[in-house]
Order: sequence, then structure tokens, then C-alpha cells
Amino acid sequence: CCSMAQRLRLRDAGREDLSLVLRFIRALAEYERLAHEVHAVEATLGQFLFGEPRRAEALIAEWDGEPAGFAIWYYSFSTFLGRPSLYVEDVFVNPASRGHGIGKTIFAHLAARALAQGCGRIEWSVLDWNVPSIAFYRSLGAKPREGWTLQQLTGEALSALAARQG
Repeated sequence: CCSMAQRLRLRDAGREDLSLVLRFIRALAEYERLAHEVHAVEATLGQFLFGEPRRAEALIAEWDGEPAGFAIWYYSFSTFLGRPSLYVEDVFVNPASRGHGIGKTIFAHLAARALAQGCGRIEWSVLDWNVPSIAFYRSLGAKPREGWTLQQLTGEALSALAARQG
């Protein structure tokens, strides 16, 4: 019937996509067995994705005109490179839409966007048990950052530390 380029469309998410973005976030959380950690609501997503200052960006992947996946990213800064980095927070393709090259196209799009913004790298995290995703990332040329572990402050620990200021 059609080429992949005719069937796949990537577009920047708009405020009208908030419920769709939240559905994709929940679907990703289910896949990652982390649904209990999703506290996002449309109001805060809208504030940070589309308000000023904008804290993150999102795109929607459509296959044959239907939502098939999404990505959310933001820019950080690498002092060692002296350049910004594009940090991919989430990429998800519906299981029924996999196998068409949608994920690879999303990452290629983000790579081009990163270079256009002067970024020196793209980074993201992956759960250590997620063997299919790790294999996919290796096929893109990605490598693990050996010797580094991700650290987080959240909830009560974040509030307690902030209260110690001053």
C-alpha cells in the first residue's frame, strides 16, 4: 500500500494532546511495572509542556492517522562538553504498532533535533531488566554509561533537604 513515510507522521504535541500524552505515560508505566508511581495529571503536564517557561517537549507518532507512540524530552547541560544535552525522559510505542520502525524514527528525529540545538549528546535511562529495549538501543549505537548510577531525591527527602536551606 504505502511507504513508511506515508504511514508514519511525527508531530509536536499540542495542548489538545494532553489526555493522549497522559494515556501514553500510563501505558509506558504499565509496561515498566511502575503504574503505581504515576501521579501526573493534565493540569501539571500542560503547565510544564506548554506554559512559560516550558520545561519539557513532547511529540506524537501517528501510524495511518492513529496515535501510535510518543516521546517526551528536555534539555540539560554538560559542563564537560560545554554544550547542552537532550535528555529523553520517555519514548513509548504501542505494542500493536511495534515492528514498523516507529521507535527508530522517533530517535532519529530526536537526534536531528539535538544536533540542530547544538547538543553534544542524547541521554536516557532504561530499566536493567528491559532486555528488548536495551537491544534496541544497542542497535541504534547507544552505549551504557559505565560506572555511573542515577540518583534521585523525591517526596519527603526532597522536601526535607529543601527545608534545610538558609
